[in-house]
Amino acid sequence: MTPDFLKAKHDEGLAYPAYLATGTDAQRENWTRVYGQAKLTDAQRSLVSSFTRKINVIGLSGIWCGDCVQQCPLIQRIAEANPRAIDLRWLDRDEHEDLQAHVTINAGKRVPVLVFCAEDFELVSWFGDRTLNRYRAIARKQLGGACPLPGAHFDEDEMHATLHDWLDEFERVHLLLRTSARLRQRHGD
Repeated sequence: MTPDFLKAKHDEGLAYPAYLATGTDAQRENWTRVYGQAKLTDAQRSLVSSFTRKINVIGLSGIWCGDCVQQCPLIQRIAEANPRAIDLRWLDRDEHEDLQAHVTINAGKRVPVLVFCAEDFELVSWFGDRTLNRYRAIARKQLGGACPLPGAHFDEDEMHATLHDWLDEFERVHLLLRTSARLRQRHGD
């Protein structure tokens, strides 16, 4: 995944409201409900607002996906806490097979997957499917392959734990960029 490829994908990406508009009324309602429940604490908001390096993020998702319903609104809340540093764009997995082929997980087309890029679209990392706390909650409920249905009840403690997992990944990426010798030389810091 070259910087040119990643920049082109980011440029094709949609802002959150435009991405939601691609779904059905029921899908938008589910995403909007979880978004309304998702809140960063003051400490979390302060952490994200302290980010100084630009992070370009491509969110590969499916508006139809139950795991995306439960996680993407949380990711969006994180990005909104510092739009100066986090530029998040959303892409539909099935419409962007060329990107999806690079980020398979366990030989599967999993979503959501975030592709984190530096300010110049150098690949930093990609992370996705389900966070650790999301897997723990699913394992507690059922040890099997069934995916939760979109709109299913989402335990508030699970939501906060999953939000924290995603926040940890954003912080890890920011610290990687902040301590990068290449970027420190470029910025003189």
